[in-house]
Amino acid sequence: MEKIQLSLLFKIIGLGSASGLIYHDNTILAIGDNSSFLYEYQLDNNNLKRHELAENSEENIPKKLKPDFEAITKYQDTLYIFGSGSTENRNTMVQVNAKTKEVIQSQDLSDLYLAMQSFGKISPEDFNLEGAIYDGKTWYLFNRGNGKTNKNVVFTIDGKNLTNEFRLVANEYKLPKIKGIRTSFTDAILVDNKIYFLATAENTDSTYNDGEVLGSIVGRIDVKKMKIDFTEKITDTHKFEGITLFKNSEKEIEFLLCEDNDTEVLESSIYKLVISK
Repeated sequence: MEKIQLSLLFKIIGLGSASGLIYHDNTILAIGDNSSFLYEYQLDNNNLKRHELAENSEENIPKKLKPDFEAITKYQDTLYIFGSGSTENRNTMVQVNAKTKEVIQSQDLSDLYLAMQSFGKISPEDFNLEGAIYDGKTWYLFNRGNGKTNKNVVFTIDGKNLTNEFRLVANEYKLPKIKGIRTSFTDAILVDNKIYFLATAENTDSTYNDGEVLGSIVGRIDVKKMKIDFTEKITDTHKFEGITLFKNSEKEIEFLLCEDNDTEVLESSIYKLVISK
């Protein structure tokens, strides 16, 4: 069993329904699943900036219309922000310059998402991407198994691009239950050839409708074997949807987590998770 500590660090006022975050140079870059902004929060002065990811960006976008940005990853100076793919209008990936915060390009990933559904044997109703990792060569995309079939799948993707020249490998995982409900992937990050992931138990069999939150776990996957090393429950009440590296030392590793409150309140809690090595 890993020794784990979880604590509330601070709250960001002005960011709601946080679904992913990146920590770099004492700054948090975050997305919300009901918004079309990239948020930049400076820890030194508690200053929050908003950067448009599309024309006429909005907050608290109606559920049927929102792009549902659920996953964010960074490689070198580029951010990659993914729509969940859970409906037809949620298939966009936005590339952003991490320094200037300007949009480089937006891509329609419908063909990739259809290929993932076919290859992973996931119905459109059960397809729901919530985590992304890119190491410069390989992509890891995480399907959240909160649909009726509980398809928790990690897709490993290589190739020239994500639109028409790619190769897929799918690994399915049976994650632990909390109070009788199967947990499902909500985010992940790669550290020292290990994937650290979050998964939440939510009392719903829909990728579209929210349910009662029953808790969250943290776990780790060995990249070479793609096998789970460990899982550990970290809360009975919170729905953690974002994880980023904070500090990494010989004795312990520290992450920052963000919580999706599933409300229109523009406030997000940031937690610190410490795992002893």
